[in-house]
Amino acid sequence: MKSTVEQLSPTRVKINVEVPFDELKPNFDRAYRKIAQQVRIPGFRPGKAPARVLESRIGRGPVLDEVVNEAIPAKYIEAVRENEVRTLGNPEFDVTKLEDRDVLEFTAEVDVRPEIELPDLEGFAVTVDDVELTDAEVDEQLDELRARFGTLTGVERPAETGDFVSIDLAATVDGEAVEEASTTGLSYEIGSGQLVDGIDEAIVGATAGETKTFTTQLVAGEHAGKDAEVTVTVQSVKTRELPEADDEFAQMASEFDTIEELKNDLRERLGRVKKMQQGVQARDKVLDELLERTEVPIPEKVLDAEIENRKHDAIHPFDHDEAQFAQALEAEGRTLEEFDAETRTESEKAVRTQLLLDTIADKEEVSVNDGELTERIIYQAQRFGISPDEYVQRAQQSGQLTAIYADVRRGKALASVVRKATVTDGSGAEVDLSELFGSDEPAADAATEETQVTDETAKTPAE
Repeated sequence: MKSTVEQLSPTRVKINVEVPFDELKPNFDRAYRKIAQQVRIPGFRPGKAPARVLESRIGRGPVLDEVVNEAIPAKYIEAVRENEVRTLGNPEFDVTKLEDRDVLEFTAEVDVRPEIELPDLEGFAVTVDDVELTDAEVDEQLDELRARFGTLTGVERPAETGDFVSIDLAATVDGEAVEEASTTGLSYEIGSGQLVDGIDEAIVGATAGETKTFTTQLVAGEHAGKDAEVTVTVQSVKTRELPEADDEFAQMASEFDTIEELKNDLRERLGRVKKMQQGVQARDKVLDELLERTEVPIPEKVLDAEIENRKHDAIHPFDHDEAQFAQALEAEGRTLEEFDAETRTESEKAVRTQLLLDTIADKEEVSVNDGELTERIIYQAQRFGISPDEYVQRAQQSGQLTAIYADVRRGKALASVVRKATVTDGSGAEVDLSELFGSDEPAADAATEETQVTDETAKTPAE
């Protein structure tokens, strides 16, 4: 087999392949066996008819079709490996010459990873927000913890923001009942914003047994984007009573003996969260600087696939009904044209990011060990609320294990650049992010933090 590579653009090549028929003998053998199983010829058992008998019965054409269809993908892969072509996406094949018993020639056009000239990876300086932690934030965290141990008590007064109400809902559009927007006995916290617009204003001031009607725009379902008349009946009003923030509560809700110890622990946890937010901000700013300084050609087919995937994910909740999706966008004050433009912009950044980080990973010789891959799988499984085994099974079925590996490697590549950057806060003090991103020799105990901070750099494009 002979093969050559022709560069069509920085992101696309044409691979020319010439295969002499002598190399196709195994393909012909398999083709004869396969066809023999499908054709009934008197005097021969299924699969036992000789090649010359098969050809005399069905002709040479079906045999050649079977051979060519099997040989082209295999020879393409062989040519890719031989020429060390870094392909992206699926190729477009074209048979340019087929001379029976002589030669098969074909071409394959495919997107490839472009050659990217990287900037100096050690010259980055970014500024992040100061870590500011107030007593009010600690008290807010304490109140949230107290709320988990609170009790609901019925009250004989009009409903107020923060109360819990049991309500019945019914909705109509143009006089027609909307079944999916109707329910009974629904528990709702006033002011939580978890239901339709306008419901809080309708409920506040209502007493048990009172019915209110208001108009709102539906954002999902068959009537998305349409105005609906909603009737809400308050069945009961309850208020949440919180336990006292004292030593007794600390002993009940935590491993601490005093409320001061509990508050100190909450303060420490909040500090870690804010430190991680600093790390996320530093990561994002370093990435933006990288993209700003680097020319990254975008393979069009890969970009098209990324845009299509994002559009599919967006419209999937609407049963792929574009009209409903457009109505939902209109309810948000957006147009389909604006959504398309935003999706293209986001997709371009995602593809550029992935190609850039892959190049950095190659330059920095970034590798991923089994422990790091397992760490990511466990982390992702927890996010989706499933077991790691189930997550792996789903990833295997969808062919995403390679993508998971690539994402971990890209995250490590970006972390390696962040480690080299100078990061200062708004006050001018240098920020030490080694706890989040590790040192030049990342320790095993930093793996979890680094996984969480670098996880959302970008999703994998079609590869």
